[in-house]
Amino acid sequence: MSKPIRPLVIRFGRVGDMILLQPLLRRLHARYGQPCQLLGIGKHSLELYRKQPDVARVMSLLSHHRPFALSPEQWRVVRALRRMGDVPVYVSEPQAGSLARIRLLLKLADIPEDHCVFLNDVALPEAGHWIEHLLTLADTTPPAFRDRFEHVTSTSSHVPAFEITAQDRADCDQWLAARGLSDHPLVLMQPANKRTMRWNGVRKASDDDKSWPIDNWAKVVAAIHANLPDARILLCGSPAEAKYLEGIRTSMAQPNVEVVARELPLPRLRALLAVAHSMISVDTGPAHLAAAVGCPLVVMFGSVAPSHWTPRASTPEAVHVLGGPPRSRRVDTITPDEVIEAWHGLPPRTATTLQTSHVDASA
Repeated sequence: MSKPIRPLVIRFGRVGDMILLQPLLRRLHARYGQPCQLLGIGKHSLELYRKQPDVARVMSLLSHHRPFALSPEQWRVVRALRRMGDVPVYVSEPQAGSLARIRLLLKLADIPEDHCVFLNDVALPEAGHWIEHLLTLADTTPPAFRDRFEHVTSTSSHVPAFEITAQDRADCDQWLAARGLSDHPLVLMQPANKRTMRWNGVRKASDDDKSWPIDNWAKVVAAIHANLPDARILLCGSPAEAKYLEGIRTSMAQPNVEVVARELPLPRLRALLAVAHSMISVDTGPAHLAAAVGCPLVVMFGSVAPSHWTPRASTPEAVHVLGGPPRSRRVDTITPDEVIEAWHGLPPRTATTLQTSHVDASA
């Protein structure tokens, strides 16, 4: 049997991209016998994969666009890559600009080409989901390691899964109590996406295929209150979106709606989604996290194909998808009645799904 080895995975992706990476990390862990080393960007990579069983180490560049001469952190990464020795490298990055920077990092770290495999060398079937694309990469062996690992195969789940530590669960419970939310059904809403905010303010709705009118959100909130009078609606997003979400809350003129965008670091959001009643979201990263931890979900698609990007859950019927090609290319073609009907059709969370199937009680 081949000696266990820690593969290196590189992806300079946003939150959703990094969530979809989890089945690949699990597959590589199984193939090579050791949890992976992960190189990403931003704080979200650290928050998502710290204390996760398929990842032994997370390195993250806060910025990967700065010239090397002005970026000591990139040189620290280069030195760390050199110290890894001979490891298989899985470059899961499809974007040309980021891929060029990754190739430079690998070159400066003296990592040979035959130690690496690249996602762009793996064909994506026309109707295939992105996770299948990543798992095909995980099943590929870099040339330098074929004599030891080509024969090592593994079957594993195609659904992202994240453990919630006892510490994160306790932090979430404390936050809910302080907010007066502990005894209420919680319905999370994610109206914004990565395109919503620009440097000079909110992007025009006509230029954002995932923008859904405020009146539509208000109608959905009213329907939720009619069905769950004791529910609290939490408007989620990044801290940069908080002012925009506050504008939505004010315009709705609906009771029991709160903006929590400045209070949800990813570990807390993950723990919150694990106990929430449900989520309604445009196609964005937190929707994938909701599905991964079993939160019943309605997700609205704009111009990207649901066949590639539908959030995956261990219970497929817990994810209801609306819109997207070939039906439409804009979220605002979806009616409030469609969203309300989809939300009513979500399966209820059971005592089992709210227990510790995703919790690491020893943490």
